[in-house]
Amino acid sequence: MRALTVTPQVKDSLRMVEVAEPAPDEGDVLVQGLAVGLCGTDTEIVSGAYGQAPPGHQDLVLGHENLGRVRQAPDGCGLVEGDLVVGFVRRPDPVPCPACAVGEWDMCRNGQYTEHGIMGLDGFARELWRGQASDMVKLDPALGQLGVLLEPTTIVAKAWEQIDRIGARAFFQPQVAVVTGAGPVGLLAALLGVQHGLQVHVFDQVHDGPKPDLVRDLGATYHAESLPESGVQADVLVECTGVPSVVVDTITCGAQDAITCLTGVSTPGASVPLDIGGINRNAVLHNDVVFGSVNANRRHYEQAAAALAAADPAWLARLITRRVPIEQFTDAFARRPDDVKVVLTLAGADQ
Repeated sequence: MRALTVTPQVKDSLRMVEVAEPAPDEGDVLVQGLAVGLCGTDTEIVSGAYGQAPPGHQDLVLGHENLGRVRQAPDGCGLVEGDLVVGFVRRPDPVPCPACAVGEWDMCRNGQYTEHGIMGLDGFARELWRGQASDMVKLDPALGQLGVLLEPTTIVAKAWEQIDRIGARAFFQPQVAVVTGAGPVGLLAALLGVQHGLQVHVFDQVHDGPKPDLVRDLGATYHAESLPESGVQADVLVECTGVPSVVVDTITCGAQDAITCLTGVSTPGASVPLDIGGINRNAVLHNDVVFGSVNANRRHYEQAAAALAAADPAWLARLITRRVPIEQFTDAFARRPDDVKVVLTLAGADQ
């Protein structure tokens, strides 16, 4: 069968190859791959900046955002042939650490976890894959092809869960939320903010294209200026760009008792002038909280599925600006100005 592979940390090694079908010992549920979404992590891996092949292998099958259909499943496992499923990206470490032992692998304490399509486990950009029923979540069939948005939604589902938990430390009645970045994760963060009943402001650089309309049609406010220039002071801020100057803006431009969640991964080495004394003074006097969040566990996949089920499917469909057959993978990785989410579709996938 065909798969999209890279040689980790070798630049421009992305290629389509024939690989063996997954062995039964990889899991007793056989899944037909339908689609994989592309994101910045995939681009980094293709550039040679990141990635780790499974032990004993030179190459890594790419793809962590995924959607598949069950082809075989054992009786009584909770899945049947035809079910739409999404496989979990991260798997617990083998020790396991205390967090992984209780299903909180997104909070792994020792860093020995593995991740499909990223680190130590083959990904989902292949025609067939296997796993245990406990390694995947079943989707409402009404979601159909939009289920490929589940994994990026889990990132912000976790972020909002943690925001709610931190807010519960004391009196907290948020009214205004800021999301920086109108990429797929930012737009999905805005969706969940609107579902929380907040006034949502989304900040990005572009003045036209699909992003401003997607924000406005969500019922949120779009800004092409910077957060400090806007004068908006939010109770909740979700940073989705990883751009150092924008990160500083989110940390320093919140309202009293603000909670800031950082989800964007920055490239090390960038220098930004900081008034550490002023930042510390405001954080202490305003009871501010700044925290980072990455990955997701089963609970967040279930929360994300509920959020997508409650969203307007026509709006969700507009997030996917290009669907590219996997045979044309080079075109999929060629960034276009109006791209929001690019999805690779696998041949023969009856979506």
